Amino acid sequence: MKQIYLDNGATSFPKAPGVGQAMKDYIEKVGVNVNRSSYRATAEAALSTLTVREDLCRLFGAGEDPSYAIFTSGVTMSLNMIMKGALHPGDHLIISGMEHNAVARPATQLEAAGHRFLIDCGMEQGKDVYENQPIPVAPGEIDWVLATHAHIDHTGMLPLLVRNGFRGNIYATNPTVELCGIMLRDSAHIQEFEAEWKNRKGQRSGAEPVEPMYTVQDAEAAMKLFRGVNYEQRVELAPGIEARFVDVGHLLGSASIELWITEGENTTKLVFSGDIGNMDQPIIRDPTYIKEADYVFMESTYGDRSHGPKPDYVNELAKILQRTFDRGGNVVIPSFAVGRTQEMLYFIREIKEKGLVKGHGNFPVYIDSPLAIEATRIFRDTDMECFDEETRAMLAKGIDPIALPGLRVTVTSDESRMINADRVPKVILSASGMCEAGRIRHHLKHNLWRPECTILFVGYQAVGTLGRTLIDGAVNVKLFGEPIEVQAEICQLTGMSGHADREGLLRWVGAFEQKPKRVFVMHGDDETEDRFVETLTEQGFTACAPYNGAQWAIGAEGAVCLQEGSRVRIEHKASEGQSRAASVFQRLVSAGKRLLRVIEHNEGGANKDLAKFADQINALCDKWDR
Repeated sequence: MKQIYLDNGATSFPKAPGVGQAMKDYIEKVGVNVNRSSYRATAEAALSTLTVREDLCRLFGAGEDPSYAIFTSGVTMSLNMIMKGALHPGDHLIISGMEHNAVARPATQLEAAGHRFLIDCGMEQGKDVYENQPIPVAPGEIDWVLATHAHIDHTGMLPLLVRNGFRGNIYATNPTVELCGIMLRDSAHIQEFEAEWKNRKGQRSGAEPVEPMYTVQDAEAAMKLFRGVNYEQRVELAPGIEARFVDVGHLLGSASIELWITEGENTTKLVFSGDIGNMDQPIIRDPTYIKEADYVFMESTYGDRSHGPKPDYVNELAKILQRTFDRGGNVVIPSFAVGRTQEMLYFIREIKEKGLVKGHGNFPVYIDSPLAIEATRIFRDTDMECFDEETRAMLAKGIDPIALPGLRVTVTSDESRMINADRVPKVILSASGMCEAGRIRHHLKHNLWRPECTILFVGYQAVGTLGRTLIDGAVNVKLFGEPIEVQAEICQLTGMSGHADREGLLRWVGAFEQKPKRVFVMHGDDETEDRFVETLTEQGFTACAPYNGAQWAIGAEGAVCLQEGSRVRIEHKASEGQSRAASVFQRLVSAGKRLLRVIEHNEGGANKDLAKFADQINALCDKWDR
């Protein structure tokens, strides 16, 4: 049977006639390496090699100098030597999407005028869905990093990058640099603390010692590499590469990044959205829209849903505080230390100023997060130009928008523990916002089981986090190895997000005067990214959602996918709480809790409407009561 050979990713087959015999003769008759030593056989081998080099030069018209002929271990090595040794900025390298990865990867590394850099270097929040792929460049080979904003999911791996050899500059806006100074140190402290705790626990079982992912020292080293820039300032990163940071209204200092890359006579403009902000957030400005881009890389956190009409956060929060304090309970708010905590202080100041909570005097408000305390200080010290008009007007009048009577801060662990010893109804703002770490877990332990208390979520809760589990209706959770029954009221300020919703994302990408050649969708749940790609496609955009590890060659001529990302899913064993939350019955329990909240929200409504609502509920109960 005649063999058909179709493997273009391997060596050619069959070999040319005589190749096999020549190799056999060399092994059997010569059997030595060229220049290995100085005896007759090696001299003959060297002479034979020289003769072949001269023959090759004559064959290819390369003159008489045999040094122009170089022998390598294979085609891959040869191509890599040519790409990395002979090509210069402005040269053109044409490859296809069929190239072997050993060639495609070095080719992508030659892009951007011969420089390698990262846009953000974050720590993933929640559980991984797909197997993470390593950065295809060694940290020591990266020239610089551009950071869109300070949140840990965008900067949290910078200390590890430095630990592994990165020594370039890290460019970010001035507020981002200030915030990273506290957030990266805090993240490093958590890494060290958790490693220490695991090691203490592991000693009893004889487990191997655990090393922290990175240390406070690594975070300090990373901070020395930061370079602060102003909004709208065009920065030359290298000859042929310029960047500009544009306020995107997500967080103090957050930015979209415009990047101009000039190779030869062609300039390609890339835009990286960062996290696109929601409209009309307190304190910070609304997103700035960009007019031109060849290629766009944009987030899609809420790409499949709308926040709906903007709620009256102040009055809604006041109602939650009122009914909780009337029950004698605490309002515990898992809040992101940077951004969301300061927004909540802004709202509570207004509530106190207008006297919207009755009968509880100057109720205490605790910030139980050293990180949040430091972040609040940075907000106060930031240049006024970073704030919106309303905040600037207040500051001009000498009013601190996030200062309020009854505000108390706790720094030490002992001060934190004393909060729950005091039975006076209070507000407790503590991190982390998704309840995955930090002091908030201690406050949940002391308050989740109390029916008079309220746990109020004020931000996005990623799938797999404790916060998401509670919102989905878990009736039991484990904290510090102890099962806790969930009896507290679980509330969420809907629509309160630092991220734009689907309409906000479309408004941002729709601001480009000409549609970009391609939009790369990222930073969202898997299904959300796919749905947002569909939405963009329906509106006439060319869009895709690359998987982790995908590689693209992008230039003035177009964009070519060199390597698809990993689609290998990670199998996760669900915890007891997560399993219950995912059950059909638990969905019913969650719906019941929601109904009770809706009933409470209708207090004070028209009698006619309330009577109709009651009749509908009774009819539903009659249908399903068993």
